[in-house]
Amino acid sequence: MADITARFGWRHLRAAPTAHVRCHRRGRLVHDGPGLSFWFRALTSSLSEVPVDDRELAVSFHARTSDFQDVGVQATVTYRIHDPATAAARLDFSIDPDSGAWRGAPLEQIATLLTESAQQHALDVLARTTLASALADGVATVRERVGSGLAAEPRLPATGIEVVAVRVVAIRPEPEVERALRTPAREQIQQEADRATYERRAVAVERERAIAENELASKIELARREEQLVEQSGINARRRAEESAAADAVRAEAEAARTVRLARAEAEAARLTGGARAEAQAAWLRVHAEASPATLHALAATRLAENLPRIDSVTLSPDVLTGLLARLGTADSGAAGRGTAEGPAAGNGPAAGARP
Repeated sequence: MADITARFGWRHLRAAPTAHVRCHRRGRLVHDGPGLSFWFRALTSSLSEVPVDDRELAVSFHARTSDFQDVGVQATVTYRIHDPATAAARLDFSIDPDSGAWRGAPLEQIATLLTESAQQHALDVLARTTLASALADGVATVRERVGSGLAAEPRLPATGIEVVAVRVVAIRPEPEVERALRTPAREQIQQEADRATYERRAVAVERERAIAENELASKIELARREEQLVEQSGINARRRAEESAAADAVRAEAEAARTVRLARAEAEAARLTGGARAEAQAAWLRVHAEASPATLHALAATRLAENLPRIDSVTLSPDVLTGLLARLGTADSGAAGRGTAEGPAAGNGPAAGARP
Protein backbone atom coordinates (compact mmCIF):
# COMPACT_ATOMS: atom_id res chain seq x y z
CA MET A 1 0.00 0.00 0.00
CA ALA A 2 1.29 3.42 -1.03
CA ASP A 3 2.12 6.08 1.55
CA ILE A 4 0.05 9.22 0.88
CA THR A 5 0.29 12.48 2.85
CA ALA A 6 -1.71 15.72 2.44
CA ARG A 7 -0.09 19.17 2.26
CA PHE A 8 -2.04 22.37 1.53
CA GLY A 9 -4.58 20.71 -0.78
CA TRP A 10 -1.96 18.61 -2.53
CA ARG A 11 -1.19 14.93 -2.00
CA HIS A 12 2.22 13.32 -1.95
CA LEU A 13 2.56 9.63 -2.89
CA ARG A 14 5.54 7.45 -2.05
CA ALA A 15 5.42 3.86 -3.37
CA ALA A 16 7.47 0.79 -2.46
CA PRO A 17 10.03 -0.58 -4.95
CA THR A 18 7.83 -3.66 -5.43
CA ALA A 19 4.75 -1.63 -6.34
CA HIS A 20 4.14 -0.32 -9.84
CA VAL A 21 2.19 2.98 -9.70
CA ARG A 22 0.23 4.50 -12.58
CA CYS A 23 -1.14 8.04 -12.34
CA HIS A 24 -3.60 9.49 -14.88
CA ARG A 25 -4.39 13.19 -14.90
CA ARG A 26 -7.44 14.20 -16.92
CA GLY A 27 -7.22 10.87 -18.76
CA ARG A 28 -3.55 11.24 -19.61
CA LEU A 29 -0.84 9.01 -18.12
CA VAL A 30 1.62 11.23 -16.29
CA HIS A 31 3.41 8.79 -13.92
CA ASP A 32 4.15 5.12 -14.62
CA GLY A 33 6.73 2.93 -12.85
CA PRO A 34 7.72 1.13 -9.66
CA GLY A 35 8.79 2.94 -6.48
CA LEU A 36 7.70 6.42 -7.65
CA SER A 37 7.32 9.50 -5.48
CA PHE A 38 5.36 12.55 -6.73
CA TRP A 39 2.80 15.24 -5.90
CA PHE A 40 -0.71 15.15 -7.30
CA ARG A 41 -4.12 16.68 -6.81
CA ALA A 42 -6.81 14.30 -5.65
CA LEU A 43 -9.60 15.92 -7.70
CA THR A 44 -7.85 15.62 -11.02
CA SER A 45 -5.75 12.44 -10.63
CA SER A 46 -6.56 8.71 -10.91
CA LEU A 47 -4.14 6.31 -9.19
CA SER A 48 -3.55 2.56 -9.47
CA GLU A 49 -0.96 0.40 -7.67
CA VAL A 50 0.05 -3.00 -9.05
CA PRO A 51 2.36 -5.27 -6.99
CA VAL A 52 5.17 -6.70 -9.09
CA ASP A 53 6.83 -8.95 -6.47
CA ASP A 54 6.52 -12.76 -6.34
CA ARG A 55 3.53 -13.88 -4.30
CA GLU A 56 2.68 -17.23 -2.76
CA LEU A 57 -0.83 -18.59 -3.09
CA ALA A 58 -1.84 -21.59 -0.97
CA VAL A 59 -4.29 -23.83 -2.81
CA SER A 60 -6.31 -26.49 -0.99
CA PHE A 61 -9.17 -28.45 -2.50
CA HIS A 62 -10.75 -31.91 -2.63
CA ALA A 63 -10.71 -34.29 -5.60
CA ARG A 64 -12.07 -37.74 -6.41
CA THR A 65 -10.01 -40.58 -7.81
CA SER A 66 -11.07 -43.14 -10.40
CA ASP A 67 -12.10 -45.58 -7.66
CA PHE A 68 -14.38 -42.89 -6.13
CA GLN A 69 -12.17 -42.05 -3.17
CA ASP A 70 -12.05 -38.50 -1.86
CA VAL A 71 -8.55 -37.01 -1.47
CA GLY A 72 -7.36 -33.63 -0.27
CA VAL A 73 -4.76 -31.76 -2.34
CA GLN A 74 -2.50 -29.12 -0.81
CA ALA A 75 -0.41 -27.06 -3.21
CA THR A 76 1.30 -23.71 -3.47
CA VAL A 77 1.40 -21.53 -6.61
CA THR A 78 4.02 -18.82 -6.97
CA TYR A 79 3.07 -16.04 -9.40
CA ARG A 80 3.85 -12.44 -10.25
CA ILE A 81 2.38 -9.69 -12.41
CA HIS A 82 4.83 -9.21 -15.23
CA ASP A 83 2.72 -6.67 -17.18
CA PRO A 84 1.33 -4.06 -14.74
CA ALA A 85 -0.37 -2.04 -17.46
CA THR A 86 -2.34 -5.05 -18.69
CA ALA A 87 -3.20 -6.12 -15.16
CA ALA A 88 -4.34 -2.59 -14.26
CA ALA A 89 -6.47 -2.52 -17.40
CA ARG A 90 -8.09 -5.94 -16.72
CA LEU A 91 -8.38 -5.79 -12.93
CA ASP A 92 -9.29 -2.99 -10.53
CA PHE A 93 -5.98 -1.91 -8.89
CA SER A 94 -7.16 1.66 -8.24
CA ILE A 95 -6.34 3.15 -4.84
CA ASP A 96 -7.96 5.78 -2.69
CA PRO A 97 -6.09 9.12 -3.02
CA ASP A 98 -6.51 9.83 0.66
CA SER A 99 -5.57 6.45 2.31
CA GLY A 100 -3.72 4.61 -0.46
CA ALA A 101 -5.85 1.45 0.00
CA TRP A 102 -7.27 -0.51 -2.90
CA ARG A 103 -10.85 0.28 -3.72
CA GLY A 104 -11.49 -3.33 -4.78
CA ALA A 105 -9.96 -6.78 -4.11
CA PRO A 106 -7.74 -7.52 -7.13
CA LEU A 107 -5.52 -10.05 -5.37
CA GLU A 108 -8.55 -12.08 -4.36
CA GLN A 109 -9.65 -12.18 -7.99
CA ILE A 110 -6.20 -13.39 -9.03
CA ALA A 111 -6.26 -16.01 -6.23
CA THR A 112 -9.66 -17.25 -7.37
CA LEU A 113 -8.48 -17.45 -10.96
CA LEU A 114 -5.33 -19.40 -10.09
CA THR A 115 -7.10 -21.69 -7.60
CA GLU A 116 -9.84 -22.66 -10.01
CA SER A 117 -7.37 -23.19 -12.87
CA ALA A 118 -5.09 -25.35 -10.72
CA GLN A 119 -8.04 -27.26 -9.29
CA GLN A 120 -9.41 -27.92 -12.78
CA HIS A 121 -6.16 -29.50 -13.97
CA ALA A 122 -5.67 -31.46 -10.74
CA LEU A 123 -9.21 -32.84 -10.85
CA ASP A 124 -8.68 -33.84 -14.47
CA VAL A 125 -5.57 -35.90 -13.71
CA LEU A 126 -6.86 -37.41 -10.44
CA ALA A 127 -10.13 -38.50 -11.97
CA ARG A 128 -8.20 -40.99 -14.13
CA THR A 129 -5.92 -42.20 -11.31
CA THR A 130 -6.62 -44.77 -8.63
CA LEU A 131 -6.18 -43.94 -4.98
CA ALA A 132 -3.11 -46.12 -4.61
CA SER A 133 -1.43 -44.53 -7.65
CA ALA A 134 -2.42 -41.04 -6.50
CA LEU A 135 -0.88 -41.61 -3.10
CA ALA A 136 2.24 -43.22 -4.57
CA ASP A 137 2.97 -41.03 -7.62
CA GLY A 138 0.22 -38.42 -7.57
CA VAL A 139 2.31 -35.58 -6.17
CA ALA A 140 4.70 -35.45 -9.13
CA THR A 141 1.92 -36.11 -11.65
CA VAL A 142 -0.35 -33.40 -10.26
CA ARG A 143 2.53 -30.90 -10.03
CA GLU A 144 3.53 -31.44 -13.64
CA ARG A 145 -0.07 -31.31 -14.87
CA VAL A 146 -0.95 -28.17 -12.91
CA GLY A 147 2.27 -26.42 -13.94
CA SER A 148 1.82 -27.21 -17.61
CA GLY A 149 -1.90 -26.36 -17.46
CA LEU A 150 -1.33 -22.96 -15.84
CA ALA A 151 1.45 -22.21 -18.31
CA ALA A 152 -0.95 -22.98 -21.17
CA GLU A 153 -3.87 -21.05 -19.64
CA PRO A 154 -4.66 -18.18 -22.09
CA ARG A 155 -6.36 -15.94 -19.52
CA LEU A 156 -3.28 -15.56 -17.35
CA PRO A 157 -1.05 -13.85 -19.97
CA ALA A 158 -4.06 -11.78 -21.00
CA THR A 159 -4.32 -10.55 -17.44
CA GLY A 160 -0.57 -9.93 -17.15
CA ILE A 161 0.01 -12.79 -14.72
CA GLU A 162 2.96 -15.19 -14.94
CA VAL A 163 3.15 -18.44 -12.97
CA VAL A 164 6.63 -18.88 -11.56
CA ALA A 165 6.37 -22.28 -9.85
CA VAL A 166 3.90 -24.89 -8.68
CA ARG A 167 4.50 -27.07 -5.59
CA VAL A 168 2.20 -29.87 -4.51
CA VAL A 169 2.65 -30.37 -0.79
CA ALA A 170 0.52 -33.45 -0.15
CA ILE A 171 -2.31 -35.63 -1.38
CA ARG A 172 -4.19 -37.15 1.55
CA PRO A 173 -7.19 -39.47 1.61
CA GLU A 174 -9.94 -39.36 4.20
CA PRO A 175 -8.87 -40.28 7.76
CA GLU A 176 -10.80 -43.59 7.73
CA VAL A 177 -9.36 -44.57 4.36
CA GLU A 178 -5.91 -43.50 5.41
CA ARG A 179 -6.12 -45.68 8.52
CA ALA A 180 -7.37 -48.57 6.41
CA LEU A 181 -4.50 -48.09 3.96
CA ARG A 182 -2.03 -47.98 6.81
CA THR A 183 -3.30 -51.25 8.23
CA PRO A 184 -1.59 -53.63 5.71
CA ALA A 185 1.66 -51.76 5.99
CA ARG A 186 1.39 -51.79 9.77
CA GLU A 187 0.56 -55.48 9.72
CA GLN A 188 3.54 -56.16 7.47
CA ILE A 189 5.78 -54.09 9.68
CA GLN A 190 4.39 -55.92 12.72
CA GLN A 191 5.00 -59.23 10.98
CA GLU A 192 8.55 -58.19 10.20
CA ALA A 193 8.97 -57.11 13.80
CA ASP A 194 7.53 -60.42 15.02
CA ARG A 195 9.76 -62.32 12.62
CA ALA A 196 12.76 -60.37 13.87
CA THR A 197 11.64 -61.07 17.44
CA TYR A 198 11.22 -64.77 16.70
CA GLU A 199 14.59 -64.90 14.97
CA ARG A 200 16.17 -63.11 17.89
CA ARG A 201 14.50 -65.53 20.27
CA ALA A 202 15.61 -68.46 18.11
CA VAL A 203 19.15 -67.14 18.14
CA ALA A 204 18.92 -66.64 21.90
CA VAL A 205 17.58 -70.18 22.35
CA GLU A 206 20.33 -71.55 20.12
CA ARG A 207 22.93 -69.65 22.09
CA GLU A 208 21.41 -70.84 25.36
CA ARG A 209 21.47 -74.41 24.02
CA ALA A 210 25.11 -74.00 23.02
CA ILE A 211 25.88 -72.58 26.46
CA ALA A 212 24.01 -75.46 28.13
CA GLU A 213 25.88 -77.97 25.97
CA ASN A 214 29.17 -76.33 26.86
CA GLU A 215 28.26 -76.41 30.54
CA LEU A 216 27.24 -80.09 30.26
CA ALA A 217 30.45 -80.90 28.41
CA SER A 218 32.38 -79.05 31.09
CA LYS A 219 30.58 -81.00 33.82
CA ILE A 220 31.26 -84.29 32.01
CA GLU A 221 34.92 -83.38 31.61
CA LEU A 222 35.10 -82.36 35.27
CA ALA A 223 33.43 -85.64 36.30
CA ARG A 224 35.86 -87.60 34.10
CA ARG A 225 38.81 -85.78 35.56
CA GLU A 226 37.39 -86.26 39.06
CA GLU A 227 37.07 -89.98 38.31
CA GLN A 228 40.67 -90.04 37.12
CA LEU A 229 41.65 -88.11 40.24
CA VAL A 230 39.82 -90.58 42.50
CA GLU A 231 41.35 -93.50 40.63
CA GLN A 232 44.80 -91.99 40.80
CA SER A 233 44.25 -91.16 44.49
CA GLY A 234 43.30 -94.82 45.12
CA ILE A 235 46.34 -96.00 43.20
CA ASN A 236 48.52 -93.60 45.16
CA ALA A 237 46.95 -94.69 48.47
CA ARG A 238 47.39 -98.37 47.55
CA ARG A 239 50.95 -97.71 46.51
CA ARG A 240 51.58 -95.84 49.74
CA ALA A 241 50.02 -98.73 51.69
CA GLU A 242 52.12 -101.26 49.79
CA GLU A 243 55.25 -99.20 50.29
CA SER A 244 54.38 -98.75 53.96
CA ALA A 245 53.69 -102.49 54.34
CA ALA A 246 56.94 -103.33 52.58
CA ALA A 247 58.77 -100.86 54.78
CA ASP A 248 57.08 -102.32 57.85
CA ALA A 249 57.99 -105.83 56.69
CA VAL A 250 61.59 -104.81 56.13
CA ARG A 251 61.55 -103.03 59.47
CA ALA A 252 60.00 -106.06 61.19
CA GLU A 253 62.48 -108.40 59.54
CA ALA A 254 65.31 -106.14 60.56
CA GLU A 255 63.88 -105.87 64.08
CA ALA A 256 63.40 -109.64 64.25
CA ALA A 257 66.90 -110.24 62.94
CA ARG A 258 68.24 -107.73 65.44
CA THR A 259 66.20 -109.35 68.20
CA VAL A 260 67.45 -112.76 67.18
CA ARG A 261 71.00 -111.52 67.11
CA LEU A 262 70.50 -109.82 70.47
CA ALA A 263 68.92 -112.98 71.85
CA ARG A 264 71.75 -115.07 70.52
CA ALA A 265 74.26 -112.63 71.87
CA GLU A 266 72.47 -112.50 75.21
CA ALA A 267 72.22 -116.30 75.22
CA GLU A 268 75.89 -116.61 74.38
CA ALA A 269 76.71 -114.02 76.98
CA ALA A 270 74.46 -115.73 79.48
CA ARG A 271 76.07 -119.06 78.62
CA LEU A 272 79.53 -117.65 78.98
CA THR A 273 78.51 -115.73 82.10
CA GLY A 274 76.84 -118.85 83.55
CA GLY A 275 79.89 -120.92 82.74
CA ALA A 276 82.15 -118.30 84.26
CA ARG A 277 79.85 -118.01 87.25
CA ALA A 278 79.69 -121.80 87.52
CA GLU A 279 83.46 -122.05 87.30
CA ALA A 280 83.79 -119.19 89.79
CA GLN A 281 81.24 -120.81 92.08
CA ALA A 282 82.97 -124.14 91.73
CA ALA A 283 86.27 -122.51 92.45
CA TRP A 284 84.66 -120.64 95.36
CA LEU A 285 83.22 -123.83 96.67
CA ARG A 286 86.56 -125.59 96.26
CA VAL A 287 88.27 -122.79 98.09
CA HIS A 288 85.72 -122.93 100.92
CA ALA A 289 85.89 -126.65 101.00
CA GLU A 290 89.61 -126.49 101.43
CA ALA A 291 89.48 -123.60 103.96
CA SER A 292 89.41 -124.17 107.73
CA PRO A 293 86.33 -123.48 109.83
CA ALA A 294 88.01 -120.55 111.45
CA THR A 295 88.60 -119.00 108.08
CA LEU A 296 85.00 -119.62 107.13
CA HIS A 297 83.81 -118.06 110.37
CA ALA A 298 85.96 -115.06 109.74
CA LEU A 299 84.63 -114.72 106.19
CA ALA A 300 81.09 -115.11 107.44
CA ALA A 301 81.66 -112.45 110.07
CA THR A 302 83.19 -110.15 107.47
CA ARG A 303 80.31 -110.64 105.07
CA LEU A 304 77.87 -110.10 107.86
CA ALA A 305 79.62 -106.96 108.87
CA GLU A 306 79.56 -105.70 105.26
CA ASN A 307 75.84 -106.33 104.98
CA LEU A 308 74.82 -104.97 108.35
CA PRO A 309 73.47 -101.46 108.45
CA ARG A 310 75.53 -98.73 110.03
CA ILE A 311 75.26 -98.74 113.85
CA ASP A 312 76.29 -95.51 115.57
CA SER A 313 75.69 -96.65 119.10
CA VAL A 314 74.55 -99.82 120.91
CA THR A 315 72.84 -99.76 124.29
CA LEU A 316 73.03 -102.98 126.26
CA SER A 317 70.74 -103.44 129.19
CA PRO A 318 71.93 -105.56 132.14
CA ASP A 319 69.47 -108.32 131.24
CA VAL A 320 70.71 -108.55 127.66
CA LEU A 321 74.34 -108.34 128.72
CA THR A 322 73.84 -111.06 131.35
CA GLY A 323 72.13 -113.40 128.84
CA LEU A 324 74.80 -112.69 126.19
CA LEU A 325 77.64 -113.45 128.61
CA ALA A 326 75.90 -116.59 129.71
CA ARG A 327 75.59 -117.72 126.12
CA LEU A 328 79.19 -116.89 125.40
CA GLY A 329 80.28 -118.85 128.43
CA THR A 330 78.27 -121.82 127.41
CA ALA A 331 79.59 -121.65 123.88
CA ASP A 332 83.20 -121.45 125.05
CA SER A 333 82.72 -124.46 127.36
CA GLY A 334 81.19 -126.55 124.61
CA ALA A 335 83.95 -125.59 122.18
CA ALA A 336 86.63 -126.45 124.69
CA GLY A 337 85.02 -129.81 125.39
CA ARG A 338 84.79 -130.57 121.69
CA GLY A 339 88.39 -129.61 121.26
CA THR A 340 89.57 -131.87 124.03
CA ALA A 341 87.60 -134.74 122.65
CA GLU A 342 88.79 -134.27 119.03
CA GLY A 343 92.36 -133.45 119.77
CA PRO A 344 93.62 -136.87 120.74
CA ALA A 345 91.68 -138.39 117.87
CA ALA A 346 93.43 -136.25 115.26
CA GLY A 347 96.75 -136.77 116.85
CA ASN A 348 97.98 -133.36 115.40
CA GLY A 349 97.77 -131.10 118.47
CA PRO A 350 95.09 -128.45 119.00
CA ALA A 351 91.97 -128.56 116.88
CA ALA A 352 91.95 -126.63 113.60
CA GLY A 353 89.99 -123.44 113.64
CA ALA A 354 90.06 -123.19 117.49
CA ARG A 355 90.25 -119.58 118.65
CA PRO A 356 91.61 -118.57 122.10
